[in-house]
Amino acid sequence: MHPLPHRYDVVARGGPTGLLSIEAANLPTLEATAPPQFGGPGNVWSPEALLVAAVASCFILTFDTIAELSRLPWIEIACPTEGILELADGKRRFTRFFLRPTLQLPKGADAKKAEHLLHKAEEHCLITASLSSSVSLSASLEFADGSAS
Repeated sequence: MHPLPHRYDVVARGGPTGLLSIEAANLPTLEATAPPQFGGPGNVWSPEALLVAAVASCFILTFDTIAELSRLPWIEIACPTEGILELADGKRRFTRFFLRPTLQLPKGADAKKAEHLLHKAEEHCLITASLSSSVSLSASLEFADGSAS
């Protein structure tokens, strides 16, 4: 890891149509616009969806690092994530995020350790740590043989 502080540079470009391009060096350009809840078409990424995606992907990447350091074998993780936008303190803002990961483990893996590491990942995710919203984790574990914990 590089020493802190880290810097992330992004350029968003747009015009009166409301369609934006989001660019960063060495990355594919993304299109974004308002979500359907704010009159957007619903078929292009929105800043709101990108924020929820950032929460979900940061959680998974944090779990991956913690699992590797803790020597926990795992097969796959999927993390449906819901962000709640509402009026709070007179402003529209995300107030809560619900992480609902399902972790698939190889047969014989330590389910208790896996649950502990999932919670540890939620606590250490830098994206959620940077937000004032609450975060709730409700995890499921599956084993490669089809059993669940």
